[in-house]
Amino acid sequence: MRDRFGAEITWLSYDLHPEYPPEGIRRADLHARYGDAFHDRLKEQFEQQGSTYNPPPDVVPNTRFALRLTELARERGLGLRMHDRLMDAYWTGARNIGDADELRALAAEVGIDDPDAAWDDPTYLERVLASTAQAHSIGVTGVPGFLLDRRLLVLGAQPRELFARAFEQLHAGE
Repeated sequence: MRDRFGAEITWLSYDLHPEYPPEGIRRADLHARYGDAFHDRLKEQFEQQGSTYNPPPDVVPNTRFALRLTELARERGLGLRMHDRLMDAYWTGARNIGDADELRALAAEVGIDDPDAAWDDPTYLERVLASTAQAHSIGVTGVPGFLLDRRLLVLGAQPRELFARAFEQLHAGE
């Protein structure tokens, strides 16, 4: 999409479940809430995109510390690398990105040697809260959420073809 439409992608922090306790919730509770069919569809969507669906089997983490770490990484020019590493660790590697030790290890992999700074400085939490509030103000209710050309909101994981059609429609009159 970047090459074809000149799209710039900026990942912003979004605290989807601030109500989760710091240790996260049991994955079994999530399955009970949404049902196995929901998770089967999600796994199928991943596979259709050539990705692996393999989140941690026992826990759905509270991601607030991961989001704060991503804000620290962004400040240091490592935001995209940190975001991508966290997504891969969670969705493919079954790693608990709510666990401080896991986050320290992942941060080290992208070149951050002082990840606790993200948790010690309230600035990073303020950025997460502000970004989440901004997303709510434009109608984002889940992840992922995409705002295309500051005009079209697309919610949920969607096939690449949908984005291509959306960009073509947005730019048809230009």
